[in-house]
Amino acid sequence: MRTHQGTSGLGRNSRRPVPGEVPPLLTYVVRRTLQNIPLLLLVSIVLFTILQEAPGGPLTPYLQNPHITQADIERLKHNLGLDQPVYIQYFHWLWQVLQGDFGWSMSNSEPVTQAILDRMPATLELMGCAYAFSIAIGVLFGIISAVRQYSWLDYLITTFAFFGQSMPVFWFALMLQLAFSVNGITGFGYHISLPSAGIATNPDAFDLGDRVQHLILPVIVLSLAFIASFSRFMRSSMLEVIRTDYMRTAAAKGVSRRAVILKHGLKNALIPLVTIIALSLPGLVSGAVVTETIFAWPGMGRLFINALGQFDFALLMGYMLLVSCLVITCNLLADICYAWLDPRVKYT
Repeated sequence: MRTHQGTSGLGRNSRRPVPGEVPPLLTYVVRRTLQNIPLLLLVSIVLFTILQEAPGGPLTPYLQNPHITQADIERLKHNLGLDQPVYIQYFHWLWQVLQGDFGWSMSNSEPVTQAILDRMPATLELMGCAYAFSIAIGVLFGIISAVRQYSWLDYLITTFAFFGQSMPVFWFALMLQLAFSVNGITGFGYHISLPSAGIATNPDAFDLGDRVQHLILPVIVLSLAFIASFSRFMRSSMLEVIRTDYMRTAAAKGVSRRAVILKHGLKNALIPLVTIIALSLPGLVSGAVVTETIFAWPGMGRLFINALGQFDFALLMGYMLLVSCLVITCNLLADICYAWLDPRVKYT
């Protein structure tokens, strides 16, 4: 449980640590991790049950084969243990997962773990660039919008935020491909044409400039909605901070306006934004499903779409369980970040 101490009492960091005492933050992290284990088990049960009840179930890829007979189906059910009750199948699957075996991907003809690990670097590359770009631009726009409240800059950023939150990802991606890849932009004697698909022109040879060109369009598409959301939250939080007494006191002491905003206001204004930023990370993974499909990016989002189209049961369970772990982990990281941003936070 996370509580706050009053400003009149001793802060969390003011007490001297006792030799041999376990740090409260470490105790909190261990306790929260243990509490999240039953939650993760419950999520896995729900996911397993829903996929089992889907039409065709785990045998869907085999049922699409016109040459397979009913006798073959029955033999496969017995060999894969699908003729047993659902709870027995779940415990068998859970025991394999605890041993590090997520099953065999029928759509990729390789273990699920290997299929995910092969495509993880491409997704991390895209997500990392989009995440850093979204936070930097979103926080900057939010500060400008709050400091210049009701100015033309504020109205412009607010309009952009509404545009970003309402713009369909797939349509915006197609329009960018049409504008910058198919037609290109010509001006001042130059013709700019960006790659429309893939991670690189030659994936076997690393070329930084070529990689950056392939990143531009998918990063813009993936970042649009998050920049809009971050800027709106940052504007609201910064407006509350600007009106506080300690901000007025710092300005009255002769501190420059820039120092007041960046040194005294920014750190406190980021506190409400931490949860939004941390919990948006799994959203980047799910948002990358559409983006990676349109731009033919060889990442986990495209892998999930292929698995969903062929109903690759083992791969779907592995992917969704990974996203569930990511949500829980990001929630925990958000709580830990409060300790750095707000010294009054006490973990008990």
